[in-house]
Amino acid sequence: MADQQARTGGDKRPRRIPAIRWEEPPEGPVLVLLDQTRLPAEEVELVCTDAPALVEAIRSLAVRGAPLLGIAGAYGVALAAVRGFDVAEAAGALEGARPTAVNLSVGVRRAQAAHRAVLARTGDPAAAAAAALAAARTVHADDAEASARMAAHGLALLDELLPGGGLRILTHCNSGSLVSGGEGTAFAVALAAHRKGRLQRLWVDETRPLLQGARLTAYEAARNGMAYTLLTDNAAGSLFAAGEVDAVLIGADRIAADGSVANKVGSYPLAVLARYHHVPFIAVAPVTTVDPDTPDGASIDIEQRPGAEVTEATPPQVSTPRAGGGIPMAPLGTQVYNPAFDVTPPELVTAIVTEKGVVSPVTAEALVQLRTRSPQVTND
Repeated sequence: MADQQARTGGDKRPRRIPAIRWEEPPEGPVLVLLDQTRLPAEEVELVCTDAPALVEAIRSLAVRGAPLLGIAGAYGVALAAVRGFDVAEAAGALEGARPTAVNLSVGVRRAQAAHRAVLARTGDPAAAAAAALAAARTVHADDAEASARMAAHGLALLDELLPGGGLRILTHCNSGSLVSGGEGTAFAVALAAHRKGRLQRLWVDETRPLLQGARLTAYEAARNGMAYTLLTDNAAGSLFAAGEVDAVLIGADRIAADGSVANKVGSYPLAVLARYHHVPFIAVAPVTTVDPDTPDGASIDIEQRPGAEVTEATPPQVSTPRAGGGIPMAPLGTQVYNPAFDVTPPELVTAIVTEKGVVSPVTAEALVQLRTRSPQVTND
């Protein structure tokens, strides 16, 4: 089997380009993004000078992943405020850029609330802009801390469910440092297992849309020296049937009040396979991904992606495919069903891991208690 083997040599963490950072060059503040549509072919950064540029980066998936979208949304509000643009208009545009990812709205609203409060109290736009930026930086730092806690809680859960190590973990989409202020969500748990010598194999689904598992998770696994194997999404069933999967770890873009988990399309079939084969199916996400205002999975707005992503093949150096921009893979005029996400009901989710601890079994009542809980400390 052709795959990537683990590298030895201890915990040598690779230098990486941050997925997002705030800079203040002489010409004015900017938000700098690692363009994830260009990976793994090349590491290229995008510079956003205003909210519309950031909205386009979000829609094109140049910046993506629920926690990182929350950070980006907060910085986008700060960028509008610092540069003197209409903050309310920028906030509205940012919130609507990707409807399924609730963290985006959370980040936008936190920065906007900080801006609004200081402006109302002082009437000073500069002070209000500084407050928005401080709020964005807090969102960023909080996510980095949450990532570390999730990794610890997730590894402890795996040790409890699957003692002995030698774990073969299947993951879907991308949930590492490219989606986070830290080392990610689900991927961070697998990375923690790798660093402790407990990971035997990371199975990486290629994942639609834009093959984010193949391009991004494999990229992160390779950079971290993890033993990984890439597979097509529809090959996962044969892995389960062969007894080659010990656990499924996914991230989440929104978790409804009842515990329904929205994640990249293809997650729900994995949950069904996991249940049939008695394999734990675990979602890892910060508490901000739990949306009490969304009662159930049916209430989650599912983003539909452009049909050209399916009907045409486009090199990774080109951003979101547009009709006529790539190599045809289907007849002209073919209708396409291309949802970005699907929803897994709570009864198929073994556990939800957050920075505040683990919920299992997954129920609405348990999620309410979780949101009021103080973050737990896990000693490994």
